[in-house]
Amino acid sequence: MTQSQILESLPDQTEAQTDRPLKPALLKGWRRKCPNCGSGNLLHAYLKVNDACSICEQPLHHHRADDAPAYLTILIVGHLMAPLLHVVFTTWRPEPLTLFTIFAVGCTGLSLYLLPRIKGAVIGFQWARRMHGFGDSD
Repeated sequence: MTQSQILESLPDQTEAQTDRPLKPALLKGWRRKCPNCGSGNLLHAYLKVNDACSICEQPLHHHRADDAPAYLTILIVGHLMAPLLHVVFTTWRPEPLTLFTIFAVGCTGLSLYLLPRIKGAVIGFQWARRMHGFGDSD
């Protein structure tokens, strides 16, 4: 039996297993909304994910965001603040305590802003790619 005959004999699951649209899922996750309907809240606390969407009842409990949002937040904040720190220091030469205070507050604020949004986008990515149990339901 040739490979094409084997593939033809398999049940047609390509339509059921195709990826969902990625960009809308990422944007809905960034807004901290359900990646399926875009209306229900994804998070019910700062970083606590709801077990299911309150609007469309999409199960969300099996997501596996783990440490990815933290790593991505550190990566983004570091790449934004390090060059800015260099530019500010070489241009204005502020006092070290002033420079530290401004950048400590800036890094903390930016991290607190980005972390839940990146977590939502990671969950939206997992939903769109049918990862970790998201493939069982539409």
